[in-house]
Amino acid sequence: MTNTFTGFSPAALSFLRNLAKHNRREWFEERREIYERELREPVRALIEEMDVRLATAAPEIIGDPKRSPFRIHRDVRFSKDKSPYKTNVGFWLAHRDVGRAASEIHGGAGFYFHLEPRASFIAVGIWMPAPPALAKLRAAIVDDLAGFKKTLTRLHRSFGPLSEEAVLRRPPRGYAETHPAAAWLRYKSFTASRRPLLVRDLRSPALPDTLMRHYADAIPFVRWLNAALGLRPATRR
Repeated sequence: MTNTFTGFSPAALSFLRNLAKHNRREWFEERREIYERELREPVRALIEEMDVRLATAAPEIIGDPKRSPFRIHRDVRFSKDKSPYKTNVGFWLAHRDVGRAASEIHGGAGFYFHLEPRASFIAVGIWMPAPPALAKLRAAIVDDLAGFKKTLTRLHRSFGPLSEEAVLRRPPRGYAETHPAAAWLRYKSFTASRRPLLVRDLRSPALPDTLMRHYADAIPFVRWLNAALGLRPATRR
């Protein structure tokens, strides 16, 4: 049974800092108990707390202590860097219907949490959707440009503008540069992030409330993206 979230301890961030210096299986296994106690279990507890809050605010978005956390192990199959472990922990809160057609909807839009020394943050949206999903999002923007822009107004309060990490120089094929939605059709990824999370926030038992206060401003944005992908909002669990 997962414990109540009480905040991340100084030992949690210390473990990640040391892991960055000693990223070896032997070092990690000797200290696995610290990882489990200071990081894995608090992350699971935080996910459960977020799930409780989302059950009211956005019931279709769920936090699952088993499915939501990202693995600490890196996928090194195609990487020159063979370090076996990530030096951060995080989780993804997603639509409850994700998984039924994951290859098409690319996981849908949701909420992200990232814990890393001096680089902790939260993010929202959908990152680099597959071509079929991206086509649906662009079609929805054309059909409901006003609705899309309205969600960005509220999103901006907590997260600022959309990330421009993946933006085309020109609108995609089939859309003129003079199209009313041309600026948004150039995006290949629809995410926004809030940086940084302060240490005092991470150590506080009130962290779930802090996260939810910011995530709440992104709910219309996340729901709009999911609706474009055929993932409906819900009024109750």
